[in-house]
Amino acid sequence: MKKSLVKERWAAGKAATCAILHLADGAYAEFAAAQPCIDCIWYDLEHGPISLERAADLFRTVRLQGKDVMARPGKGEFMRMGRMLEQGASGIMYPRCENADEAREFVRWAKFAPLGERGFAGDNAEAGYGTADVDAYVTAANAETFLAPMIESPTALANARAIAETEGVDMLFFGPGDYSVLSGIRGPLDAPEILKATEQACAAARAAGKHFGSLAISDEQMRRLTDMGADFLMCYSDMAAIADSFALTAQRLQQVNVKR
Repeated sequence: MKKSLVKERWAAGKAATCAILHLADGAYAEFAAAQPCIDCIWYDLEHGPISLERAADLFRTVRLQGKDVMARPGKGEFMRMGRMLEQGASGIMYPRCENADEAREFVRWAKFAPLGERGFAGDNAEAGYGTADVDAYVTAANAETFLAPMIESPTALANARAIAETEGVDMLFFGPGDYSVLSGIRGPLDAPEILKATEQACAAARAAGKHFGSLAISDEQMRRLTDMGADFLMCYSDMAAIADSFALTAQRLQQVNVKR
């Protein structure tokens, strides 16, 4: 069982950094995971076209670089979540967690007994393809896997403290996009209402003695989250980086008067 780099950084009192990759390309996964500034690669299987089979190859590529994989299943996809863990995900980001009961159900299927009731399989990547001692593997899996329910609605925000206090939960992650839509704001992610909700979710996590994370693509977002006590920064997105690159290219074309 691979030790979690994210949990190692938390234990040292340091923030962990994460990059979300939408492109299902092994070379890009290898390149991104090799960057010293990145501790964790997030693959989103709630949205997008990545299959579980393709994800297993991407997870393997990231793990070979010594970095963590954080995977997001869809809401209630506990069987699929278990397969993500078996293929090497160190962390699970669980979407639309609305209350402590749902958080307990999440933990139930993500952790082995006695903390949960996760199904056992010993012939997978996480268990060394059948070479791991069962007791050592189960103990290490429970210790090294980190679980992050997402706070994405006003209801979830109201229950954030109880969700964070759930045994087995390591971190709350605030999702500003869904929160914006579900709360009726439908505005920019730095709208005052969203910033206030982010602060409230962070305060709930910290009050429960748990970690907190959210999007931190811009310098301003990184500074704001760090100042409020966040220690998990989703600081890179391949799609955002590509968009920025094209915007820069358009600017350069205009500067040299290329006719279009």
